[in-house]
Order: sequence, then structure tokens, then C-alpha cells
Amino acid sequence: MSINCIRSLLDKAVQTHSDKTALVFNDESISYAQLYSKVNQVAFYLSELDYPKRSRIGIYSNKGIEQVVAILAVLSTDYILVPLTKMLKSEQVEYIINDCDIKCIITDKLKLESVEEIGFDGHIISYETTDREKASFEEIYKYYNKPYSCEINGHNNAVITYSFGMTGTPKGIVISHRNLIDSARVVSQYLKLDHHDVISGLLTCNLDYGLNQVFCSLYKKATLALHRFILPEDFFNHLINDKVTVLPLMPVNISQMFDDGQRIPSAELFDGVKTITSSGGNVTAKMIKDCKNTFKEADFYSMHGLTEAFRSTYLDPSQVQIRPDSIGKAIPDVELYVLNEEGKECGVREVGELIHRGGYIYKGFWNAPEQNEQRFKSVQILRDVIDLQGQLTDEIVVATGDYVYRDEEGYLYFVSRHDDMIKTRGYRVSPLEIESVVGKNITQIEQCAVFGMQNELIEEEIVMVYSAPSELSGEEILFELKKHLASYMIPSRVIYKRSLPLVQSDKNKINKDELKRELSA
Repeated sequence: MSINCIRSLLDKAVQTHSDKTALVFNDESISYAQLYSKVNQVAFYLSELDYPKRSRIGIYSNKGIEQVVAILAVLSTDYILVPLTKMLKSEQVEYIINDCDIKCIITDKLKLESVEEIGFDGHIISYETTDREKASFEEIYKYYNKPYSCEINGHNNAVITYSFGMTGTPKGIVISHRNLIDSARVVSQYLKLDHHDVISGLLTCNLDYGLNQVFCSLYKKATLALHRFILPEDFFNHLINDKVTVLPLMPVNISQMFDDGQRIPSAELFDGVKTITSSGGNVTAKMIKDCKNTFKEADFYSMHGLTEAFRSTYLDPSQVQIRPDSIGKAIPDVELYVLNEEGKECGVREVGELIHRGGYIYKGFWNAPEQNEQRFKSVQILRDVIDLQGQLTDEIVVATGDYVYRDEEGYLYFVSRHDDMIKTRGYRVSPLEIESVVGKNITQIEQCAVFGMQNELIEEEIVMVYSAPSELSGEEILFELKKHLASYMIPSRVIYKRSLPLVQSDKNKINKDELKRELSA
């Protein structure tokens, strides 16, 4: 067994902490021994499906203990995990299924109907028993009790996570077992996690930030307390009742927690929270202040990650209130460079592209050679910055597409994206994805432009401006979009104009910059 795979963490945890609580969800909890047993039973069943090695297995379900069991079971086989957020609509799930040829989907009874609507012809496993034709975890736990063992290579592909790219369709990023282990190791190190910690499992497990909470818990033999955020009051009760010590968040979660008019429990109730992390967007000074006022004993870590690599930077807690707008400095084992268009290193406060060299770089985009060529570059692009003499020159670095600058003390500040991706509520949203749905489903609309506008609470709000022979009902437009798009992709503002401005040099292209200026005036 490779030491660089998630399965090895589970093996070690059960050897040394078998009776310790591994997972908590509401009133339910299981120990590491119980988790190990359940994972082995499901993994044994999956292996008996006898798919070719590295076949893709999707997980499309709500959060819960069985979801974590499913994740670890897939990672205990030769198959590749494809986590699907519950917020995706049927047609988006169908696209991902076809894009990476998912052979089997693990789901719950709430999402089972959506899977059946797609007409998925692969194998379906439900957590709960639904009918005789579909396997369920309940049946697997009852009948699969044979010993299970596996051999996993740390360099093998482990996970494909999907995010929305410039082409208007989701793009999968391929992550190895070694990537997952390295990510858990570095985060556990700089956050100073230990086996006494209770980590909040608030984040969804469809992207690497949420998955990392599962793996950090295993790495340190800590407890993961799962929670579905519905109301701030329930969330605060989760922190108190589950005795949470580590709180991973996205900026949108902070906004939800401290929504105007929300009654905040006494700060003394949260003295046990020692660490807060935030990634997936920029935090504001107000967000930091709100957290500091409520979680008085907690260190606040602001972090900046990439689609193509697990993480690039973090801002040390000592600097959070001094320079709240900074994304910090490189995490351990990473070198960061800021290059101008000539490939030279930028000076202080000169804006350039962030180049990520070193650890945590993922294997590449699934079936997307153009995107791989755009983002994954030879180390030769740093030839004017570092001395490559005597070094192997086939090393891969990431040209992030993030434009940043350094201050006089070396702290980095995010400025913009190279493309026009919208960053909202911790998600990257492609305007083209929304525009394509409008074009296909709302035929009365002649032209449509979607873009982001700054919004302190959610980083950017999605704005849609359209032209048509006559104005349509905004409610009807949103009603139609909600049939086809995830909730975080729905525009917060829909604006009608009789005609839209065009780019002078390309009369087929809408001038979004001019629209932004008009709306900002």
C-alpha cells in the first residue's frame, strides 16, 4: 500500500484510534472502527462490479455520514471519484456523466429521482433501500462482511472535480491520491491541527476545499462534525453542541452567519473555536471584524486557492487585521512569481500574472487540451526569473490567470482574473454558461450579456442585461433559468435594454465593460 493515498490514512486511524469518534451528524455518530467497517463493505461491493481500473464513480447526494462513507469507499478502490454538488440541475449532471463516462452513481432517495430523470443507464446505488432492482448501503451493510484489502498507487488519479470554465461547460480537474495526501499534510501543518480537534464539516464535498476537511480529519485522527447550513441559529447551535474547534468557511458563509438582524449568541459560548479558515473568495474587513467579535479565541486564516492546484497562499492570522485585503504569501513547498507580459518579474505594486511553482499542482483538466496548454506551462516561462542551469526543464508550473501585485513586504494582493469568470459565493461561474441557457430556452431574448458586479457580501453579484422586442417579466426569466442552472448561478439583477452596446472592433461582441460603467454610474 502506498503511503501517499487516503486509504493509508484510514488504515492508520483505525489502528491507533479505533474507538474515537470519527464522524458526527446531528444526533448520529460513528467511531473510526465503525467507519472503517462501513467503508470496507461498500468498497468490497464496488470492487465486485468489476469495472476497468480508473472507471469513474459519481456521488450525487445530500450531506451526511453515508456520503463520507461513499467518498472513502471509492478512494479505497481502483476507481476515480467524481463528486457532484446537489445544487446542479439534471442537465448539468448529465453533461458531467457523459464528459467523463461515469459508470456508477451513488445517491440518496432525495436525488434518486433526478438521476432517473436523466435516463442514466449505469449502475445506481442508493443509501436507503428503495426497490429490489437497486442496491443500497443498507443491504450492503447487511450482506457484505468479507475482509477487504486493496493496493493503491499514490500517483494514480483519485478524484475529478468539476467547475465552470470559459467554454460555458463544466471542466473536470484531475487530482491524484498524492495530491490529496499532500494537501491534508500541509494544511494540518500550518493550521496546527491535532487529534483533539473537532472540525466543522459545513462545506460541500464537491470541490477540494470541502473534501480536504474529510482528509485532514483522517490525517490527524480528529473528529469531523458535519452540518447543513439552513439557518444561522442552527449553525451556531452546531458549533456549540458539537464542540467545534476548527471552522472552515467561505466568505458567503460569514455573510450568512452575521446577516443584519441576526441574533448572535454570547461570545463566551465559542471560546473553544481556536481556528477559522476562509477560502473561495475575498474576505472583507467587516467579515473579519464580525468573526473576531464572536470567536474571540480563534486565529483567522485567509487563504487563496486555484482550480489547477490545491492552494497557493495564506495570510497569517497576525496580519489579517493589518492587511485584510491581502491574499498573503506562499504556503509551504510553493514558490510564487508575478510576471509581466515580457516574462520578467514585476516590481513592487506592479500588476502581473501569478505563477505557481512547487507542490500541490493537479494533474490537469479532463479531456481539455486547450485549457491544459493555457494553464500548465513548462518551467521555462520562469527562465528570466530563476536560474534553470543544470535543472530539468520538463517541470510543470501553473500560469494561474490571476493578476496580482506584491507590496513592499512581499504580501500579495489579488486584482482580477485574466478571463471574465464571475466569482460569487465561493464559486467560479462562467457567464457563457448562463448566456447559453438563455439562448436555448428564452427565445424572445435577442441578445444577452452576463457579468459580475462587485458586492461586498458575496464578492460579485451576477447581472444579466438583455434586449428583446419588448420587456419580459423578470420573474418569468428567473423561473426559467432556475429549471436549468444551479442556485448560485441565478442572476440577482435582470435588466432590460432595447439594444446592447457592441465592441467597436467586433460588432458581434457585446461591450460588457460599457454596460458595467453604465450600471456603476
